[in-house]
This record gives sequence, C-alpha cells and structure tokens, in this order.
Amino acid sequence: MLAYFDCFSGISGDMTLAALIDLGVPATWLEENLARLPLTGFKLDVAPCMRSGIQAQGVRVVVKGEPQSRDYAAIKALLEDSPLADPVKTHSLAIFEKIAVAESQIHGCPQAHVHFHEVGGIDALVDIVGTALGIGYLKIKQVVASHLPLGSGFVTCQHGTLPLPAPATVSILKDIPVYGTGLEHELVTPTGAAIIAALADGFGPVPAMNIEKVGYGAGQTDIPQRPNLLRILLGKPRPLAAALAREQIKVVEANIDDMNPELFGYIMERLFDDGALDVLWIPVHMKKNRPGTLIQVLCPAAVETAVVQRLLSESTSLGVRTCDAQRHLLKRESTEIETSFGWVTVKRIYQLDGSTRLVPEYEVCRQIALERNLPLHVVYDAILKAT
Repeated sequence: MLAYFDCFSGISGDMTLAALIDLGVPATWLEENLARLPLTGFKLDVAPCMRSGIQAQGVRVVVKGEPQSRDYAAIKALLEDSPLADPVKTHSLAIFEKIAVAESQIHGCPQAHVHFHEVGGIDALVDIVGTALGIGYLKIKQVVASHLPLGSGFVTCQHGTLPLPAPATVSILKDIPVYGTGLEHELVTPTGAAIIAALADGFGPVPAMNIEKVGYGAGQTDIPQRPNLLRILLGKPRPLAAALAREQIKVVEANIDDMNPELFGYIMERLFDDGALDVLWIPVHMKKNRPGTLIQVLCPAAVETAVVQRLLSESTSLGVRTCDAQRHLLKRESTEIETSFGWVTVKRIYQLDGSTRLVPEYEVCRQIALERNLPLHVVYDAILKAT
C-alpha cells in the first residue's frame, strides 16, 4: 500500500496516530501491542471531533502517575529488547534516532546520553511506536509526503522558551522541502518531523495512485486560518508509477554570454564533482540578440548550495535561479555479464511493460578501449552482442 501524507497544517505524533486510527487501525489493538514493550500506565482516549466542518479522529494519551523521562540509550534498549515485530522496531528506532541526532547537535552532548523530556515520556513513545504499529497494520510499503508548512512565534518547554519552528524540528527537516506560513503556531513538532523524515520516501504532489481510504487526524487545538488536520491518503500505486522511481531534485540555472568557452568543460567537471546529476549547456539568444549559453544543472537538494557556489565562483554569472522538480526514472541496477573481454559491469533497466534491457556502461567501455587499443564503438558492439 502507498500512503500520501497531506501535511497542509503540519504534522505531529498525535495527529499521525489519529489519522492511522481513522484509516482503520483499532485503538484496542494498539494498546495491546504497546503493552508488550512493556509500556503501562497509559490509556488511549480516542474520540471523533470536527475541524472546520471536517470530521476527524482525535487522540489523547492519558498517562497515570508522574510523567517519565528517558535518555536515548534507555529508549533504544526498551525497543530492542521488546517482542515487537522487526519492522515495528526498525521504524520506531529510526524515528527516535532522528530526534536524538538533532538534540545531540543542538545541546552538544553525546547521542546516547541525550535526555528526552517531552519526547521521552509515555505519550511520545505511544505516538511513535503506535505509528510504526499502524504502518504495519495497514501494510503500508511506501510513504510520500507533501512539502511541510512551518509556523512562527515561540513555545515553552523543558529547556525554556524556544523559537518556532523548534531547533530540533529545523535540524530534523534538513534537506526536506518546507515553506513558511506566517502563522504563529507550532505546525510541525519534533516528533512529527522525525516521523515524516524517517518514513517518507519522497516529498511532492500526490503521486499516481488509486485512493482507497482517507484518514484525518486532528491536532489538539483549533487554528482559525485552516483546519488543524493531517490527511493521509491510502491506496495502491498505479501500474505506471510502480515501474518508475521518483525523487525530488533541484534545478539550478544561470545565463552566460561573456565567458571564455574553454572554461565550460572545466566547470562541468567540477559540478559533477560537487554531486550534480546532470549538466547541460543550452544555446540561447539573450537581450540585444546576443548569443549565450544557459547552464542547467540537475542535482539533489543536499548539494544545491555547493552547485550555486560553484556557478557563482567559477563562471561569470552574477546570479542563479533554483526551483524544485520531480524526476521520474526507470528503475535500474548494476549487474555483470560474461563477454569476449571477460566479466564486465552493465546496467539492467526495467521497462514499463515489465521487460528488461542491458546497457553498457560508458566508463567500463572506455577503460576496455584504452587498455586494448580498440575503437570505442567496437567495444560497445561486442558487449551488446553478449547481452
């Protein structure tokens, strides 16, 4: 199953758990499985509620006794020693690790000794492990999420008064597409950020899918400007989408009309060294009909800054443009085949109709051509005959 997290009002742990319950995960089943941690002294208070005229599920974790706090090492041991299924453990540990890494960097302490307060309490364990349980119950194999909206203002917690988004939230959301809303409200909590960062395979618009169910999880408070809900669309990927890999990338562009042409080759090499996926030189006519070159670079979001710095420092451009893009790819993998040159690496590409084809790798063919003093096309032809 494919789940699309439509985070138009952000995401938190209780919103996620409530949306999964709205999709059909029984609250009693969650309580029974959470008790296997062992985790006691809590009860799930689940009740329908309305947000802007939309009916949703609301979840509140009722804790008996004093709130508990744990460090990351204690939480990790609790999860690893539990009898829960391995996928539930894996997802839960991945979510908690996202928070531990962020808190460790912010507070300057070893990751294992990060002391959790709000996030280490029973309520957060219920939200995180309950989410992992719900993912398994609904047989969700792929998660895609929308871009995340961020609020502003301040929030009071165990550490004092912090700016919004909270420092841990900002740290967890590195390389994840976000946008500001101007709302003075905590839209994405650290727990919500960790859940989506650990579970999501990609971020962007709704993927090609057949929607079977829709679940709404309500936040604890009303937001006048928008319904405080997390919406999860559950369904199956359409056949075309199942055959394609999909990823979020950045497009970086610059216009050049006054640079020594000999520099272009060098800049291309450096851009690929920086992590660019592709680099294009596109002939264009600029103002006053001057011939120029449009430099277009496709790159992962993680290397956008390096690509921008490279263009501004190595080319004569005075400015660059960036935008988000979705890339759809035929799935591929590397494999080896036996040829007249011995065993060589080729690329196996999966076609939309389910068939596959093998394609020689340029660098492999180039190396063989140089070593054997053969024309490159001869090497290509010989490997193709062996596929």
